[in-house]
Amino acid sequence: MDEHNQTDDLGPDPVNDLSKFSPTLRAVNDSMLEGLGQLADYFGYNKAMGKMYGALLLSPEPMSLDDLMAHLDVSKASVSMNMRMLENMGMVREAWVRGDRRKYYEAESDLWTILTNVLGSRELRDVNQALNVLESNISDLRESAAAMSADEQKLALFYIERIDRMKDFFRFAKLVLTSILERDKKINITDVKRIDIE
Repeated sequence: MDEHNQTDDLGPDPVNDLSKFSPTLRAVNDSMLEGLGQLADYFGYNKAMGKMYGALLLSPEPMSLDDLMAHLDVSKASVSMNMRMLENMGMVREAWVRGDRRKYYEAESDLWTILTNVLGSRELRDVNQALNVLESNISDLRESAAAMSADEQKLALFYIERIDRMKDFFRFAKLVLTSILERDKKINITDVKRIDIE
């Protein structure tokens, strides 16, 4: 857990009092929160979770649950639930603030770390689950084939052929995800930044 000191000489409170900052800073903050909310929604998470990550990412100081409630105008239940999800995905971590007993959080700013956490915890799990279902279906069809009529056996073979194709796809997806997770350990982010993409 990281330690932070609360100081009063930082000017306007960067957590809750954006009204004291320039219109450009406020507009960029709003735009980022909205964009990350939409991105979270696109990937099947709720918008509040994306906005919470955005608020923490753009805050120079750790934020408490109360700070996030006030900043985003969301309920404590929503903040608590989404914070647990963000922690489980490795997108935020708890930060200790001297002189305050409340829990504070800060964003993981290393997006490569987040990518590998999400791929490892969710996508790879989903691919493995899909493979298990497909293999179970093929096994059920083969075990039941002897009791089927000739027409049913023909249809069962057709099912098996189609399911096998899907299984090949998910095996390939698993290989790709595993390769990404392994390669990430060797990627130097400064080298990636030098790549000119046009």
